[in-house]
Amino acid sequence: MKKILIAAAVGIFVAGHVAAQESPWLVRARAVNLQMANDTTGVVNALNVNVNDKTIPEVDITYFINKNVAAELVLTVPQSQTVYAGSASLGTFKHLPPTLTLQYHFTDLGAYKPYVGAGLNYTKISSVDLKNGSTVLQLDSHSYGAALQAGVDFALDKQWSLNLDVKKVYIKTDVYAAGASLGTLKLDPVLLGVGVGYRF
Repeated sequence: MKKILIAAAVGIFVAGHVAAQESPWLVRARAVNLQMANDTTGVVNALNVNVNDKTIPEVDITYFINKNVAAELVLTVPQSQTVYAGSASLGTFKHLPPTLTLQYHFTDLGAYKPYVGAGLNYTKISSVDLKNGSTVLQLDSHSYGAALQAGVDFALDKQWSLNLDVKKVYIKTDVYAAGASLGTLKLDPVLLGVGVGYRF
């Protein structure tokens, strides 16, 4: 009986170890540079309204449905952005832009594991503090848009990898004064990311 229990314990340990090696979960941490498109219309365009570029931290969680297909959820913390009219500051706002993409990963390329993806971005806009002179400006509280993605993982071993990732995310908001729209501000940033990944 004792031998059977020992064998069962060893079997569970080995099975758990194999399951850990084959886990479908991959977590990455990236530094991401946001490069804003700043495409504008109406009075917003006449004022040359634009939002600053910046580098932000990002964490993404990827689940592999099979060896080629995966879903990735991109997360960060609320980010503060400065809004300008030309070079004059109008104030700031915060945005939280979680993004979900469905990816296809190419295999049989050795340590290089390129992928492409497409999905949906939801951006929550908050803490808006904008003024043009004495005129208070408002923004939409949220934005929905598409997200496109391409990248490559370079495997260091079975668990650790380096990552290079490029996304195009479609984010826009109307700009208001006293409830009247002054035009549209399309941020539509390109996100250039580098980071490290860990496969559980």
